[in-house]
Amino acid sequence: MATKTIFFTLILSFISLVSCQTSQLVNKTTPETGMFKVAILYPNGEDKTFDMDYYEKKHMPMVAGFIGKNLKFYEIDKGIAGRTPNDKVPFLAIGYFYIGDIAEYNQAIAQNRDAVVSDFKNYTNIQPVVQISEIKHLVHHDLK
Repeated sequence: MATKTIFFTLILSFISLVSCQTSQLVNKTTPETGMFKVAILYPNGEDKTFDMDYYEKKHMPMVAGFIGKNLKFYEIDKGIAGRTPNDKVPFLAIGYFYIGDIAEYNQAIAQNRDAVVSDFKNYTNIQPVVQISEIKHLVHHDLK
């Protein structure tokens, strides 16, 4: 009987340890130092249009597919205000691709450039501005 109790206790302990480790897995949608961020900015202006629904559901997933395994995750920002609530939004939208390798990203985009550029007309009349940055420093603020 004591052997069964010890065995059962060991099994429960193992399950507890596994569940603790699982809850502490690293979030794969968190930027990391050394990662690269591709920002695609869509400046606001007179007569500028932007279809956020299409961008979210069609364009960004399409480009993400071209980037493949080099893509860690992506984000989409919808501009809602400028510096103050009364200022016009400077960018209607900003898309971000977080990647591990710039050369691999450039190759993927170059191979699919026609598809990417020809899709612009489906959601905007804006020529986007692109900036590629290296993430150099991260600070996570814990409010405990």
